[in-house]
Amino acid sequence: MRLSVRSAAALLLSIPISILHPADVQAAACSAAPGPNVIWINCDKRGIDLSGADLRGAILTRTDLQDADLSNALLTGIELNFANLRGARLDGARADNARMLSVDLSGANLSGAIMDGTTFNRARLIDADLTDAQLRKASFYQAEMTGAKLTGAQLQDARLSQARADRTDFTGANLSGADLQQTVLEHATLRGATLRGANLERASLLFADLGGADLSEARLVNADISSAVFEEATLDNTQWVNRRRCRPGSIGECR
Repeated sequence: MRLSVRSAAALLLSIPISILHPADVQAAACSAAPGPNVIWINCDKRGIDLSGADLRGAILTRTDLQDADLSNALLTGIELNFANLRGARLDGARADNARMLSVDLSGANLSGAIMDGTTFNRARLIDADLTDAQLRKASFYQAEMTGAKLTGAQLQDARLSQARADRTDFTGANLSGADLQQTVLEHATLRGATLRGANLERASLLFADLGGADLSEARLVNADISSAVFEEATLDNTQWVNRRRCRPGSIGECR
């Protein structure tokens, strides 16, 4: 039987404090029905079907949602700090301004999700699918994104500083104004990506493919671009690794 938050609270209040056990409190909270502002902390919700559910403002800290289905769910303002969402579905979900600190989204499907302003600091997104996701002003500080797919993603003004994004696919993504300082982008694919005004200072771009990318007015000061590909890349007024400003009209190499 599923209990609403109000019913669970009433049940707990009916039990004498002297016999109330912490495990009983947690079990009652975890049995609360899904809904806005629900509180599930450290609950086991593996494989649960929450597709299309309204969980706006919910607190799911440390909850196990491995392989759960949250596709097309309303998750605005949700708190998923330290939660396990390995292999979960969040495709088409609306999770803007959510908090996902240190969440594990490895192998998860977030394609087409709306997550503008969401915090993924120190999260694990290894091999996650974020194709066409909307991530404007999202924060991925020190996140692990190895092998993730962000083709066509909207990452304008996003923060990816000190993230590990080696072998990550940013093909056609929009990273205009993004903070990529000290980001590891080794063997990453950024073909046709927009990085206008992005800050890649001290980033590692070893063997990265930036063919056809727009790096106009981007900053690459002290970045490691060994064996990186810039074929047909636009470098108008780009600040190069040696602090030299590329001339307008520079294509493929800083002139």
